[in-house]
Amino acid sequence: MNFLVDLIKGVFVGIANVIPGVSGGTMAVSFGIYDKLLNAISSLLKSFKKSFLTLLPIILGMVIGIVGFTYIIPWLLANFPFATSCAFTGLIIGGIPAILRSLKDGWQSEEKKSLLVNILVFLILLAVAMAMVFLNGDSESGIALTASAGMIVKIFFMGIIASATMVIPGVSGSLVLMILGYYFGVINSVKQFVEALRTLNLQGMLNQLFILIPFAIGCVLGIFFISKLISYLLKHFASATFSGIFALVASSPISIFYKVNQEYSMNGTSVVSIIVGVVLLVACVALTLFMEKLGAPESTVSES
Repeated sequence: MNFLVDLIKGVFVGIANVIPGVSGGTMAVSFGIYDKLLNAISSLLKSFKKSFLTLLPIILGMVIGIVGFTYIIPWLLANFPFATSCAFTGLIIGGIPAILRSLKDGWQSEEKKSLLVNILVFLILLAVAMAMVFLNGDSESGIALTASAGMIVKIFFMGIIASATMVIPGVSGSLVLMILGYYFGVINSVKQFVEALRTLNLQGMLNQLFILIPFAIGCVLGIFFISKLISYLLKHFASATFSGIFALVASSPISIFYKVNQEYSMNGTSVVSIIVGVVLLVACVALTLFMEKLGAPESTVSES
């Protein structure tokens, strides 16, 4: 049962990593698996078997979520941009109570407390997050990813950047990729690889693997090294870290509606779509809160 529950949670974390503006880290916090995931990654070299068994259902679920929603999300956004954005926003709002509890736990666990530092961290990261949202005012059509030496190096570093932000709750790796202009290129590469695999097109699979393998290697390295940094921050500066995370989460709904409206115009949204969107938002808030209760209670302040 624990394997199945972690698998389902992994699916939602994978889905979140595909959705621009939604943080896989936030989903992991909301579903009570963030500490488990972070500690397993950090201890992978020291306790390989234990860490591997912990990560297996979560990573398997993430792969299912990422591959499945690589097809579904573009279709949903193209046909129901407002309602889909509301659903994404509901998933984020549902995760806020968990983040606020983590902030409270971090504050209570610290010997040295500074409200001013926490407020400054919140305001600075909120400003940075909003600047990132509006950094690129034009619609991102994505960059065509070809298996050239220069592109392979670029996509490797994009993997590091994306995975680093995926590990941090409140930060959307897919949104960062969208701002940098690589989101749709990576999504299309995944879709083309799956299509080539389905039709047993070996040349097509190889072409996409030259893009996806460097990206995946970058992701693995980014996740491994940034997880150690986050573990350190949560251990020594828990409340300030979660103040920053809360700032990033607070900016996410704005980033979702702004970016989705750029790619898939919401002009002419009907009253019915608005009603459906509000219902989905409430339902997704409830879903996130329900999924959080499925996990065993755990503090999100790392003990490692």
